[in-house]
Amino acid sequence: ESSHQAPSTTFVTSVTSAKIQVNGVHLHYQQTGQGDHAVLLLPGMLGCSQTDFGPQLKSLNKQLFTIIAWDPRGYGRSIPPPRDFPPDFFERDAKDAVDLMQALTFKKFSMLGWSDGGITALIAAAKYPSLIHKLVVWGANSSVTKEDIKLYNAIRDVSKWSEKVRKPMEEMYGHEYFARTCEAWVDGISQFAEKSGNICEHLLPYIVCPTLIIHGGKDPLVPQFHPEYLHKSIQGARLLVIPEGKHNLHLRFAEEFNTEVEKFLAEA
Repeated sequence: ESSHQAPSTTFVTSVTSAKIQVNGVHLHYQQTGQGDHAVLLLPGMLGCSQTDFGPQLKSLNKQLFTIIAWDPRGYGRSIPPPRDFPPDFFERDAKDAVDLMQALTFKKFSMLGWSDGGITALIAAAKYPSLIHKLVVWGANSSVTKEDIKLYNAIRDVSKWSEKVRKPMEEMYGHEYFARTCEAWVDGISQFAEKSGNICEHLLPYIVCPTLIIHGGKDPLVPQFHPEYLHKSIQGARLLVIPEGKHNLHLRFAEEFNTEVEKFLAEA
């Protein structure tokens, strides 16, 4: 009996990898599951499907969800082009992400956005409300304060990163591209502080989909003020704090994270 089961199980759990041309760039993505509910995973700064979402691609419910994890342009395997940070880089990522999902024929989908990917997801949810089903963000912020700039400058030099976080990045990019792009990111995100600090605060009132904000109580990169601001500015949003969580709570506390997210996405 069990031998009849094997093929379908392999099919259910396999992760495929492909590229598709969107807005003049060949975007790389990974896909798994065959549920009716499409979910896009949006990685953080310098992140990609491979480095940022292992436990989600492996363990999120593949009967309920079809899961897509993408590499934004200039990150992961969506190179060329090399990554750059014009003033509208978050809007550009938001448009790329939405256009990718449309190109893959997912008419309506939910988003799980981590860190920079959370900012991208907030912008996408505000600008394309008819396409977004539900939104989950963590480690994200809608503005940049002077305190934030200090935290970013502390990670500017990648040789100071812990071996554990640095290694997969260096394997993905090679040391030079990784180091150069991290510096360019710090300059890119600092642009916002030089203006008013606003990244997407003005867009938050336009987010109408059900929204879950998750925060790691010990996140060294995102002060509590940010998730609290999102919580009070997005209509009907919920805030879940994982007290021991740091910035990468979805990796470190993957089981708890996946359970909460599945519950939120599945409820009517």
